[in-house]
Parts: sequence; C-alpha cells; structure tokens
Amino acid sequence: MAALGGLLLALTAAVLPAAAAPHTAPVAEGGGMMMVLDSSGSMAGSDGAGSTRIAAARRAIGTVVDGLPDGYPTGLRVYGADKPKGCDDTRLARPVAPLDRDGLKRAVAGVTPKGDTPIGLSLNKAAADLPRPADGGTGKRTILLVSDGTDTCQSPQPCQVAAQLAASGADLHIDTVGFQVAGQARAQLECIAKAGNGQYYDAPDARALSRQVQRAGQLSAAGYRFSGKQVRGTADRQSAPLIAPGQYLDSIGPNEERYYATNLDAASAADFSATVVPQPGAAIDSPDALRTKVVYGADGSCESTSAMFGQREGAAPLTSAVSRIPSQRGTKSCDKAGRYWLVVERTAAKGSDAARWPLELTFHVEHPLSKGVTPAPSEPDYGAGGKDATLPTTAPEAVSGGTGFNDARPLHQGVWRDRILPAQTLWYKVPVGWGQQLRYDVEFANEPKAKGAVTPTSFGSTQVYTPYRAPVGSGTGQFTQQAPYNGRVASLKMGTVPVSWTNRYETRPNVTPVHANGDFYIAVTLGARAAQISENPQIGVVLRVAVLGKEKAGPEAGAVAVKSSAVDGGSGSAAGSGGWPAIRVAGVSVGVVGVLLLAGLGMSYVWARRKPRPAGAGSDPRKSGS
Repeated sequence: MAALGGLLLALTAAVLPAAAAPHTAPVAEGGGMMMVLDSSGSMAGSDGAGSTRIAAARRAIGTVVDGLPDGYPTGLRVYGADKPKGCDDTRLARPVAPLDRDGLKRAVAGVTPKGDTPIGLSLNKAAADLPRPADGGTGKRTILLVSDGTDTCQSPQPCQVAAQLAASGADLHIDTVGFQVAGQARAQLECIAKAGNGQYYDAPDARALSRQVQRAGQLSAAGYRFSGKQVRGTADRQSAPLIAPGQYLDSIGPNEERYYATNLDAASAADFSATVVPQPGAAIDSPDALRTKVVYGADGSCESTSAMFGQREGAAPLTSAVSRIPSQRGTKSCDKAGRYWLVVERTAAKGSDAARWPLELTFHVEHPLSKGVTPAPSEPDYGAGGKDATLPTTAPEAVSGGTGFNDARPLHQGVWRDRILPAQTLWYKVPVGWGQQLRYDVEFANEPKAKGAVTPTSFGSTQVYTPYRAPVGSGTGQFTQQAPYNGRVASLKMGTVPVSWTNRYETRPNVTPVHANGDFYIAVTLGARAAQISENPQIGVVLRVAVLGKEKAGPEAGAVAVKSSAVDGGSGSAAGSGGWPAIRVAGVSVGVVGVLLLAGLGMSYVWARRKPRPAGAGSDPRKSGS
C-alpha cells in the first residue's frame, strides 16, 4: 500500500501471450480490414530462427485474427502465390466478411511462396475488395500489407497507388509491416504507409512480426465509432445548411472552413463542438489545429476557440468547442435573437496529412433558469481537487475504454486498469453533479523493451471534456496533459474545477465551459512511437478516479445536497490481490519517479480568444450515450 503524495507506481508488465483473448465488440458501420500478404518467392527464405518467412507470417496472421473482435469484417488477399512469374499474380483468398478465424487460418495455411511481387496491383484490388459505407456513412477501412521486399513489377507504382487510394475516401488507409527489410524495400513500404495515410511497422524478426501485425489489426478494429446525421457544411455562410440541436457528421480537408447555420433566441446558451478523427498516427505538425467560432451579423465573431495537436509524432482525435452565452446585461451584439453560424476550420502545415478527416459535430441549447432562481456562485478554483488531491488506491478493476465520445466506457470513483495500443486513444465517462469536480491520475506501465530496439521517447497524454465536449485540461496552472514515455512508468494528473452554472461568466477557458452537470469525458492517448519501444503489443494503463464534493440537487444557490450513491475507492494498492490477469502483469512495485516533461510535446493544447462573457441559460445537458 502506498500513499500517493509523491509516490508513483512502477508497473512491471510480463510478456503477453501471442494474442489477447478475443472479445465481442460493436463494429463501426462500414469498417473492415483487408490483409494483403506477400507470398512471393522470397518468403520461402529463412526467418533467421529456424523457420521460413512464410511460416512466421502464417503464425502472425493466426495471432492477429485470434485477437480481433468477434464479427469484425476481415479478408485476405495474397500475391506471388500462384505462379513463378507474373505481374498479375494477385488473388482474393478470403473476401471481407464477418470474422471467420478458422477460414482465414486455412486460407493462409494453403499459401506457397512462388512468384513476383505486384504490390501496386494488389493494393488497387484490395481497395476494391473493401465494401464502402452504405448511404454516405462514416466507417474505417484498412488495408494491412505484410511484405519482405519491394515491388518487382514496373506498373502501377505502389506509392502512387497508395496516394490515389487515400485521396479517394477519408475512411481508407494503408498500414504496412516490413518483415526483415532494409534499404530500398523499407523505404518503399514506408512510402506506401505515408502516402496511404497509415503507419509503417518494422518487424526485424518473427516475434516482432507477430507483435506488429497484432497492433495494426487491433488498432484498425478499434476505430472511432461515429454517430450523427449526415450534413454538408459549405465554404461560406450564404449557402450554409440550417441545423437544429443534435449530432452531425461531415468531413473537412486541410486548410478548409465549413459553415453551418442556426437560429438562436436572445436568452438561451448554445454549445457547439467539433471533433476531427484522423487515421491514428497520421502525419501532423505541432501547430496543426482545429478552430471553432460562432459568428453573428455582418462583421462579428462572438467567440472562437482553437485546439492544437502540439506534437509531431502522429495524429489522434482532436476536439474544439465553443459556446454562445448571452451576457448578464443582455446588451452585447451577440445577445440578440437571429441567425448565427458555427464555423469549423482545420489548419495544416505543409507535409501534414492531406486527407479529408471525418468530422463529428454536436449542438446543444441550454434554456434560461426559471424566473426568480438565483444560481450558486461560480467556482473558478481547483481547491481540494488540485494536483495534491487524495485519490482512491484500491485494487484496480478491469475495464475496456471506448473508441470515442459515443461509446465512452462509464466509470465511477475507483481504480481502473486497461490496455492501450500505440497511436490509440481510449475514452471513458464519469458522472459529475452540481458542485462536484472530477479529479484523476493516469499511469502508463513499465514495459519490457523490444529485443534489439534503440529506445526512442514517445508520450502518454490525457484530456478531460465537459458534457458538451469542451476540452478543459489545458492552461490550468495545475495539471500537465502530457508526459514522455520510454517504456518506464509515467504518470499524469488531471481534473476540473467544481461544476457551477455561473462559471459561464468566468473568463478562463478551463473554467467557463464547466457550467453544466452530466457525464465528463476522459481521453487517454499513447503516442505512435511507442510501437518501437515495447515488447508487448499493448501497454498497461491505470486510472485513479475521484469525484470530489457533495452533489447539489440543482444549480441554484442553497440547493440541498443529494444523498450520495457513489462508490468509494477506499485505500489500497493498485497491485491488488489478484494482480493484472487481463494483461498478464507479473509484478507491481512502488517507487519515487521524477517525470521530465518535454516542452515540445504538449498534446492537443487548447486556448481561447474570448469576448466579455455572455450569460446563458442552464437546463441540464443532454448526455451522450453509448
């Protein structure tokens, strides 16, 4: 058992078995994966461990299908397997269909390496093999290429094919795994992944091949699950679609603006959010940003907020949120009833991902408090919920985070353990009432290093969002969103100020949005470069969650306290009495760890340019469900 004031858990993880246990998970509509396996003559060569490369590839494919969720649409295409020579030698071995583990294993077992390496043609065919989302829906389609060499056919050129395919739809990306490659072969596979808005995974030996194929496959299956009505924003306000409160889906390209119109009354507050979902690990630059603003009249911006990636390692979901809140006196230009516009802008540096990104929008209206109701005072300070707050230390309970806001996993006060992939973001939600505040720690596990790896530094990060999806973990003066991760334990602290209706009149961007009770969201991200660090496909993560303060029955001054039904986290050790069975963690020890924060690695930091704060309304927010 360890006090948390200055002590940090060192989580020592044992090597995972080849695949995590299969599980049933909802599959994103229109999603699926086509594995493309190099079966050319070179795959009959030695893997350096007493077997052949094709045998190692068979084992790796078997491992990844064992770890995919039940029902996840998966297919297999092979090339170079049917004749000694021929640049048309590519064959659909298993069509994309709900996951058939035995069928896929039989298909790959029947492959014998023979011929050439028509990668470009096979990529084109694989894209056609993947069904598109129905009726303009938003999904995630993945081509996973496993190869030990370069394309031996002159046409079509693989990098050009990858770029064309990526440009054809925001839902498609190409990941590549290089098995014992170097020089030109590695450069070509890296080029394909970059042009295809995907990731390159290096596998110098059979064990690494199994690990990297698992990561790529599981990350594909864990894609963000979208929800909303299709809408098409416009480049100007004149033709902008009229939207009502609700949730919407669109897409946005680099350095593009999208306009959406709505009619607002003079008394109600309006809360907007925009979330872009790039392919995990896609190329981005630190200043790449998502901006939201509310516009009224011919000349004025009522409010604007921007969120930045703040790192160059690879993309993750990014959310910006903005509110139009009428001022207390009702005399400002944006206090009037009339037509308003939500503007969403994506800025991208040269060399950043050029694909269109799926865009999820939310719009809520908060009506005024009832006449005669006096709201409680604002709560702009962290108080008991600061960085030194005491958090639960019970044995951790197993949990699986969601893929986004829409299926965020519900948590209550306590200690939770999960597993995270490199380039993945896991999502959770915690109910927080009037007068309460959310406070939590995130701890990334100590992991065995990959054999022969030159250990780079990646990062772990976290962000907390209000019920209306406004990020409020930046600029707090208390907490840091990101810590470096190099395979050794790393820890982050995060929290919110107490929820108060009157916070809307404050000016700090980490306070103003905390003006409604409901489900607050926690996002936890591991950097893409962690794929070069850990021997295990996934990395252990622990969350210590506390909801502090007495919940009040409403936003009004003098509201009575609600009888608590929260689960007390108690005290104890995160090691627990039963260890970490779900991720096979062998041991847990306690030590004092100093975390060096890298200045250049701020993740998704958010700032706001705010006019004098307007006044708004305050019915309870509509919660986003799973």
